[in-house]
Amino acid sequence: MQKRKLGNSGLEVSAIGLGCMGMSFGYGPPADKKEMIALLRSAVEKGVTFFDTAEVYGPYTNEELLGEALQPFRREVIIATKFGFKIQDGKQVGVDSRPEHIKQVAEASLKRLKVEVIDLFYQHRVDPAVPIEDVAGAVKELIQEGKVKHFGLSEAGVQTIRRAHAVQTVTALQSEYSLWTRGPEAEILSALDELGIGFVPFSPLGRGFLTGKMNANTTFDGDDFRKTLPRFTSEALKANQVLVDLLIRIAEQKNASPAQIALAWLLEQKPWIVPIPGTTKLNRLEENIAASAIRLTPDDLYEIDSASAKIKVQGDRYPESAERMTGL
Repeated sequence: MQKRKLGNSGLEVSAIGLGCMGMSFGYGPPADKKEMIALLRSAVEKGVTFFDTAEVYGPYTNEELLGEALQPFRREVIIATKFGFKIQDGKQVGVDSRPEHIKQVAEASLKRLKVEVIDLFYQHRVDPAVPIEDVAGAVKELIQEGKVKHFGLSEAGVQTIRRAHAVQTVTALQSEYSLWTRGPEAEILSALDELGIGFVPFSPLGRGFLTGKMNANTTFDGDDFRKTLPRFTSEALKANQVLVDLLIRIAEQKNASPAQIALAWLLEQKPWIVPIPGTTKLNRLEENIAASAIRLTPDDLYEIDSASAKIKVQGDRYPESAERMTGL
């Protein structure tokens, strides 16, 4: 697989990474541990070098899974994890980016991941009670101590990014971005370009919707958080199907899948964009990896953009007032 550098940081990773949350959390019961270890090791063998986790995924179990699975490949892979949530009794109960808490999380994550240094440490969500300068300063100290290599932010706005970057270089921003979530195009992408910061889109396949495997009759397991999302109501799925139909049409021309076109489109937006689709299935992993070899022509991109510009996606990303509180 081709490699990409996240902005000006020099951090080089596979052009497509692997989001690991769904192996332990969020989309129903946790997957079988042995199967996920095998999947993670297959990903390395197939060229994936960039793996994404967080303490809150589980909580804790996802980091432990990656620690066990990737320990034999430590020198070959980049592992990103996150801080910034308050966890009580095994549940996420709010945000917490106090400097002392950040340092506690770093120590615990190092042990769970079985590493001596965290490659990329993201603030999972902005904490309105803690100045971002204090957050960046805490991570800067961890970097100086050799416990962290790179600092990242997630779902942060432009001014927050600038303020953090002035204290400690921000290597990457991780936010939701895909053909049905295009908010970062308004201000974020140009600011990242200016500052030399890489971009890591999560949910690049629209939490599975852009694969073309869902319709208005799709139902979700009791533990699947998509049940709570306005964009996944039956009415919204039906209304948004027109976007998938567009991907299917382009995919047929390219002898590809809709998911591959969605990922290829993201890769064409900027050379410092590295999407992290998640999966628990080997065939989907292979499908996602293969998207890095698909080339979309200027005509393809024009067709996708002009057609998608006419489509108004129905449904909010999260329930009202939940956006800052969720690590999903």
